[in-house]
Amino acid sequence: QVQLVESGGGLVQPGGSLRLSCAASGSIFSIYAMGWYRQAPGKQRELVATITSGGHTNYADSVKDRFTISRDNAKNTVSLQMNSLKPEDTAVYYCIAQVPMSRYWGQGTQVTVSS
Repeated sequence: QVQLVESGGGLVQPGGSLRLSCAASGSIFSIYAMGWYRQAPGKQRELVATITSGGHTNYADSVKDRFTISRDNAKNTVSLQMNSLKPEDTAVYYCIAQVPMSRYWGQGTQVTVSS
């Protein structure tokens, strides 16, 4: 089992920045990738960004050049730096940890981009 705890959500104006963090605990030795998904009201959950233990990253087209994912393997944390935020980035953001045959989810943190 892997437990994930997210932090860093909140309200920000368009064009602003936020940084999300996620700390993993439990069977962390089995994690080979971590990342973030998001779900906006009335929409399906979608991939935002992922990063492997080797540092390979993958981003949704909608966030490329604005968001940066990073990982600290020693601390078992993953972060998402979000810049140039847009109202359409408003969603609940979920941290994920990928292990063989399964995926763990955090409880989610709300990000609201509004003036």
